[in-house]
Amino acid sequence: GAFQKKGHSARILSPEEAERLAKDQVLVSEFKQLKLEKEAQKNWDLFYKRNSTNFFKDRHWTTREFEELKACREFADQKLTILEAGCGVGNCLFPLLEEDLNIFAYACDFSPRAVEYVKQNPLYSTERCKVFQCDLTKDDLLENIPADSVDVVTLIFVLSAVHPDKMHLVLKNIYKVLKPGKCVLFRDYGLYDHAMLRFKSGSKLGENFYVRQDGTRSYFFTEEFLSQLFKAEGYEQVVNEYVQRETVNRKEDLRVPRVFLQSKFQKP
Repeated sequence: GAFQKKGHSARILSPEEAERLAKDQVLVSEFKQLKLEKEAQKNWDLFYKRNSTNFFKDRHWTTREFEELKACREFADQKLTILEAGCGVGNCLFPLLEEDLNIFAYACDFSPRAVEYVKQNPLYSTERCKVFQCDLTKDDLLENIPADSVDVVTLIFVLSAVHPDKMHLVLKNIYKVLKPGKCVLFRDYGLYDHAMLRFKSGSKLGENFYVRQDGTRSYFFTEEFLSQLFKAEGYEQVVNEYVQRETVNRKEDLRVPRVFLQSKFQKP
């Protein structure tokens, strides 16, 4: 069984969890942090090489995002242009293109290997989508997408992999291609998610920022931090809330707390 609740209060830690996090104050050395930043692309490329396309389940957009996309239309068959920023191997992209024939999608990823996987997918068609490699912190999206031309940008489990000092650059970049009045749909890890509590000592890079064993990094967002980040780049907040789920494994009596931030920000 599982339950889910949405709201503006962060998850409350158990005394054991709070103690464990309080103890874990040692940060990864500056030398190693610089190396991780420099090798970020290589580490994501290796991640996709190891996991190929089998690791990921197709995310069928029957959930929030699909409803959101319907809501973006002024009439039923209106053609929409979307950008999936950080498309991975296409697990959101292809189900969406199959389900909604009135969509043209731009899709980009940091990893050249992930982009290659997307292009090799039998469902890939240049008439329906344009995929390209892009470091959203420094490669100008305007080289591939006209200014003010996109109806919806999705940013799903992407920003958490970017160094917090560079997150604003991603939002600035996206802002340029988004049409005025249109939205960024955001979902990512929230503060005190189960994944954050599982990091071993020696994995901490900074406040709410950790490195996995494979060298990929993950940030865990608070509602306030995300709100400030978007507003500083000129976006208006529409929705920004925690989604807390508890997955219960009855056989083993394990409770796994998942925390995500689910948000929508609009370009005025």
